[in-house]
Amino acid sequence: MATVRDATYDVLRSLGMTTVFGNPGSTEEPFLRDFPADFHYVHALHEATAVAMADGYAQVTGMPAHVNLHTAPGTGNGMGNLVTAWHNKTPLIVTAGQQTREMLLLEPRLTSRRAVELPEPYVKWSYEPVRAQDIPAALLRAYATAVQPPAGPVFLSLPMDDWAKEAEAAPVPRSVATRFGPDPHRLAEFARVLAGSRNPVLVFGPGVDRSDSWSTAVMLAERLAAPVWSAPAPERAVFPEDHPNFRGVLPFAIEPLAEALDGHDTVLVIGAPVFRYYPHVPGDHLPAGTRLLHVTDDPDEAARAPVGDSLLGDPGLTLTALLELVPPADRPPPAPRTAPAPPEITTPLSADALFAALATHWPEDGILVQESPSNLSALRRRLRITRPASYFTMASGGLGYGLPAAVGVALAQRDTGRARPVVAVIGDGSFHYSVQALWTAARLSLPVVVIVPVNKQYAILKSFAELKDTPGVPGLDLPGLDVTAIAAGYGCATAVVETPDQLGAALATGLRADRPTVLPVPISTDVPKIL
Repeated sequence: MATVRDATYDVLRSLGMTTVFGNPGSTEEPFLRDFPADFHYVHALHEATAVAMADGYAQVTGMPAHVNLHTAPGTGNGMGNLVTAWHNKTPLIVTAGQQTREMLLLEPRLTSRRAVELPEPYVKWSYEPVRAQDIPAALLRAYATAVQPPAGPVFLSLPMDDWAKEAEAAPVPRSVATRFGPDPHRLAEFARVLAGSRNPVLVFGPGVDRSDSWSTAVMLAERLAAPVWSAPAPERAVFPEDHPNFRGVLPFAIEPLAEALDGHDTVLVIGAPVFRYYPHVPGDHLPAGTRLLHVTDDPDEAARAPVGDSLLGDPGLTLTALLELVPPADRPPPAPRTAPAPPEITTPLSADALFAALATHWPEDGILVQESPSNLSALRRRLRITRPASYFTMASGGLGYGLPAAVGVALAQRDTGRARPVVAVIGDGSFHYSVQALWTAARLSLPVVVIVPVNKQYAILKSFAELKDTPGVPGLDLPGLDVTAIAAGYGCATAVVETPDQLGAALATGLRADRPTVLPVPISTDVPKIL
């Protein structure tokens, strides 16, 4: 007889989901027994690491990834990066074991007491099937829910004794749309406003990258002769940053953001919330007399925007439609922004000097995964992203995502045959949140290079402390951490980098290696301004 387990693996095959990320637990072993030879189990040493690896993998492949977690404790471990997947709009199918149905009334050890509620509100759908035979169909519904806009994670709690039950007839395969176009009347109104605008500005968000719409975004910017900003705190790059229309990333506080938009009568925001703010610096959301137009495929983003008129639609489809309606502007294009002056080379290096060197030696078609909050301004100032799908980070602001996400991105590059080089920039504080991801990268022989700016502190928190005038906060220094020894212990190549030339040589060697390379770089302990 075909079992529920057999039927479930058949559904996963039909969906192309033969890679499973996880850390095995006792309540998952009945599902994982006799693991099929045509499946690949990506073994993480912690559930949060498994979730972030799956997130990076899904973003590169453009398909949902499957994460198999332990019951309540393991799901709890994975929650930090599940929050990030939610904000990243990453389609994940998260399954977790549950205790045997016959014992659930007794709440034995490892019972997930309220399994469906545990991951909420950071999943689009959470369900524990009423019958074992419902698991395959529940998986199909989970897939359909995860991929429809706005994409995001879903959760299934699966009792461990369900897998051996006899399956019913296989669920009928079906497909769902993953993009929708804008309302034509509302779209025409937006086009009229843009055509009549004296000095419009475009603000693009990660939705432009997710919808593979860079080229269309460039054409609209050039047609309108409008400057382009990235929405604040973006998890993906949104526009070629060497383009003369590009202005940079908007500040993520209310008053400074409005000041950056001063002088523009119309602001068109596409594929981003309006806006992602933190810290709180009060002021007007927009300059006086400025109108904001907002395009998003997320109704919740549209509903919570504090200003502006919204239009629901896929960012890429809406850009294409606007391009057909908006006439060329009769004004000169914006002047290119001024390049920053070359940084001074000191010992230790400043963050600017480190990232200027990285930009000099940046690999062709390279992908950057970053999680170095205090150094982010210097990184974005010096290293300009010029190709789509080349920049990934966490939209949530939670640490512990970047390092395992880089492993997932690198694995996806291998599995898809694209073979783009992957470089992660992970602060020495962030590095230790998910350091065990290095073991998985070493086991998989992934040539990801991890650059670790070492300032021996949570510098971003010191920046916040200065802004908010909160002196004397404990726990902001990180003495006694040996990044080199730790990385070597997980099976990585490693070398301390102290000069720009050393960085270039070590980066080139690492990208040719058959294992991950970790490059600690001592940098200045100066605390940057948060804004």
